[in-house]
Amino acid sequence: MKKNWKVLLIVTIILLVLIISAVFSSLSQRVPQNDLSVTGNTAGNLNNRGLFAENNGKVYFANAYDGGCLYSMNADETEFKKLSEAQVNAINTGGDYLYYYMDSVNGGSGMGYVVRTFGVYRSKANGSHTKCLDRSASVNMVLTGDYLYYQRYNNKDFTKLYKVKTDKSENEFVSDVMINPAACNNGIIYFSGADKDHYLYALDTRTDTISTVLEGNLCFPAYHEGYIYYMDISSNYCLCRYSLSSNTVEILTNDRVDTFNVGDQFIYYQKNSVDAPALMRMALDGSNPEIVAEGNFENINLTSQYAYFNAFGADVPVYHTPVNGSVNVTAFSAAQNAVSVK
Repeated sequence: MKKNWKVLLIVTIILLVLIISAVFSSLSQRVPQNDLSVTGNTAGNLNNRGLFAENNGKVYFANAYDGGCLYSMNADETEFKKLSEAQVNAINTGGDYLYYYMDSVNGGSGMGYVVRTFGVYRSKANGSHTKCLDRSASVNMVLTGDYLYYQRYNNKDFTKLYKVKTDKSENEFVSDVMINPAACNNGIIYFSGADKDHYLYALDTRTDTISTVLEGNLCFPAYHEGYIYYMDISSNYCLCRYSLSSNTVEILTNDRVDTFNVGDQFIYYQKNSVDAPALMRMALDGSNPEIVAEGNFENINLTSQYAYFNAFGADVPVYHTPVNGSVNVTAFSAAQNAVSVK
């Protein structure tokens, strides 16, 4: 009889341990809710492949010197840490989590990457607890509140818009309109039409309804402090901004623009020119334009301290310059050094 009680006690303890472990495991995987005001990255970064994203003084970036694998560092380019073994882009941050598109085709090592792995992923900010939210190819995506809005495509659903909840509890089709969701503010996604016109539209993520904002001929809108910055197709792709409060349009430069990014003090843009192409920057109102670097550049990503970019068609070297200080272009050698000492 005493022996039976001992066995029962041992079994009970084991069951309690298993139950407690399961509860802690469930709690550790629970994703806290985000306020609707949380936006995972800027439109300027996301429209330049979303290679850098910043949150609470930490910068998360795709390290071109290591096949585009995910790294973290402080905003001042100290304390580098490798977070993934596969190529990433469209990086978003929210709370203690990262969201990104991952593809092992150009990165990754080990048995887990023998077969190509791709899709929309979530991980903790330290790179742990990686979870696939949708194993589909994606063009671009943005975190707004508790949802990721992303362009999903395959042979049947080319660039249709979907959303997935950060805890993966919901995954829904949103629209078959071709929508680039990069430009988002407080739950409103601004996008240019691509199917029948190039008007500026707004998608309210509270209801997933679409309304017309501006009848124009524009592309690559980016929201910043009450303005929508965009390239005007009808005016040789010059850069303009539209005030959401006064409904007025300003031409910021007559240069033909290939790509741009809006920071707190400056707009960085690639000037398209046969004779004198250059990476430029100017004040938010278009004043005081200056050359950052002569030549053709792409992937302009901004953080609180630096502007990052690379020569067109060449992932490395990556260059940087103080984002708000005097122009001083140098190679982003710290990222290369981080690979050599990993």
